[in-house]
Amino acid sequence: MENLRIPGPTPVPNEVLQAMTKQMINHRGEEFGQILNEVTAKLKQLFQTKQDVFLLTGSGTGGLEAAIVNTLSPGDKVLSVAVGVFGERFAAIAEQFGAEVIPLRFEWGKAADADAVHQALQAEPKIKAVLVTHNETSTGVTNDLASISSVVKEFDKLLLVDAISSLG
Repeated sequence: MENLRIPGPTPVPNEVLQAMTKQMINHRGEEFGQILNEVTAKLKQLFQTKQDVFLLTGSGTGGLEAAIVNTLSPGDKVLSVAVGVFGERFAAIAEQFGAEVIPLRFEWGKAADADAVHQALQAEPKIKAVLVTHNETSTGVTNDLASISSVVKEFDKLLLVDAISSLG
């Protein structure tokens, strides 16, 4: 099997393939409920949160779509902080849903600048949310979420983060 160093698909070890040959458990049954509760509790520890954690079966793009349609309404203004392909995709999803996207693009290969995010939010007070990709795999850039989050909190806006390749 080739060893591709991309976010996915990834090689599957033989022991995992063997485990996948076993009968599936009932997703409505007690066994699944127990597993889900255990996994959710451990994810809260991993993510260092006391907030609810929701598991979503689907592609990364499906997760971004779910985030957009469950937090925004058509016509909402959003600031899209993009440093590569996946940041642009996040913006396109919001736009397809009907959000008014205000792009804040940075040179590919360079991280987003929190000061520029501050200026953009100051210039457009009706922005409801900020979209940002944490780890932009198309350009190999990791954005500084702590500094961007601090700015977004200062303006009391919603921060939607594509953390697919950094957090899962």
